Amino acid sequence: MQTRDRIINAARRLFASQGYDGTTTRDLAQAAGVAEGTLFRHFVNKKAILVEVATSGWVEILTDLLTELSEMGSYKAVAQVMRRRMWNMQKNVDMMRVCFMEVQFHPDLRDRIQTEVIDKMTDVAEAFFQTAMDKGIYRQMDAKLVAKVFLGMFAIAGFSDQTLIEPNASPQELQQMAEGLADIFLNGVLAK
Repeated sequence: MQTRDRIINAARRLFASQGYDGTTTRDLAQAAGVAEGTLFRHFVNKKAILVEVATSGWVEILTDLLTELSEMGSYKAVAQVMRRRMWNMQKNVDMMRVCFMEVQFHPDLRDRIQTEVIDKMTDVAEAFFQTAMDKGIYRQMDAKLVAKVFLGMFAIAGFSDQTLIEPNASPQELQQMAEGLADIFLNGVLAK
């Protein structure tokens, strides 16, 4: 593994467990198995490491989501997308924890995640839902709002091990949750 990746992986674990402020550059270097000076050959400062940890994982999640939406055979296959995204977010739980903890204290980090990730995800999902509406598959609504609801559901689902279902849920439990969320998303909760 490249030195830079070792530093990022160590930072993701430490920031998630100890917080950004609770992690020293010495801790980081030790966990990455490098000299402290090596950190600064790869990153200008500790803040740059935080920004990299918080944004790099999101780009991967975004890329996966876009690929999946573009390849989705049916507009009703939302449950499959939801399940795979939940699985992906469970794998990235340390990165997610760092993001949600640290954006409160670092406005520049929040702004970067907003512009580089959330805005892009929303735009892509909006275009996807607008296309479905234009084809008459979904009823006409505000596509941006639908996109935000969809992304919000899958963000909550990504934290489902701390919110909605037990930690270390089985693939079957994740499947049931994904199908339930997709059903609510596609059909609402009102009896027809």
